[in-house]
Amino acid sequence: MTSPFADILDLIHIAPMGDDAAVAAVRARDLTLTKPAGSLGELEHLVEFLARWQGKAVPTIDNPMVAIFAGNHGVTDQGVSAFPRAVTAQMVKNFTEGGAAISRICAQHEINLRVFELALEMPTGDITLEPAMDDRMAAATVAYGMEAVAGKPDLLGLGEMGIGNTTIAAAIYAALYGGTGADWVGRGTGVDDQGLTRKAAAVDRALSRHKDALGDPLLILARLGGREIAAMLGAILAARQQKIPVFIDGYVASAAAALAHAINPDAIAHCRFAHRSAEGAHGRVLDAMGVRPLLDLGMRLGEGTGAALAIVLAKTALNLHTSMATFSAAGVSQRG
Repeated sequence: MTSPFADILDLIHIAPMGDDAAVAAVRARDLTLTKPAGSLGELEHLVEFLARWQGKAVPTIDNPMVAIFAGNHGVTDQGVSAFPRAVTAQMVKNFTEGGAAISRICAQHEINLRVFELALEMPTGDITLEPAMDDRMAAATVAYGMEAVAGKPDLLGLGEMGIGNTTIAAAIYAALYGGTGADWVGRGTGVDDQGLTRKAAAVDRALSRHKDALGDPLLILARLGGREIAAMLGAILAARQQKIPVFIDGYVASAAAALAHAINPDAIAHCRFAHRSAEGAHGRVLDAMGVRPLLDLGMRLGEGTGAALAIVLAKTALNLHTSMATFSAAGVSQRG
């Protein structure tokens, strides 16, 4: 019988390459701008990143979008969060009504915000007792996440909302990289010491219950993952096919990228990691993937806030690249 993950594996293993000629064109123009070569550092690299994965000598950020995927988790029954599960739907309403931090960032900086609710009334299975999803549900949710790029954004930021999902992310990291729950959990929404102990214990019980399936990243997703993580994986894969560069948010969003990376490291080459979260062991996750975050602001809110700020940074970088005067136009002498 064909695995429900067969098409997903194909997308992870076979992905369009970046455009070296577009990067060369960006570098050539950069040398003509009224500044010392390389003096804008990471801002210059961001424009190259956009050019490579959009396949454009002159990149665009005309239709940037942050996509938030929201899911609920049965593991919250284990007392792993400081907030009740109902808060997920309440925050989704806050996103759409414009009251959340991500809503305000996107409104201020003209970034489209889309929120995808993933069966909030049907939490995934409690991973300490049963699989989060069956394989078909996990695969279908990845496919659903691919629809996030239907609006053809030219730059995509990925974020999430889901009470309990830092526990889910910690379990995924422990399955991928080894260690115990205590190595990977953090305080999430602000649990106390007892809550932190419950989180670590829940991860350990989940790892023990599902140990026979944890050698395969897509089975890890099904046994331990949340719907929002599966959907973010789908968005990452679809963005590669559509030549859309991606900014990954923080601790939970990085779990989707980590699963793809575990199968094929090149599958996330079109992604940049927006920031190093203050949550848990996010820095260790980034190190495990061999990636460097753009920002380190001590943030741990989630909901795509770090990804949105990375988009703001990219918009600034691109504006400098396209609108700065050249040496010849400004009558400025170049280096001899």
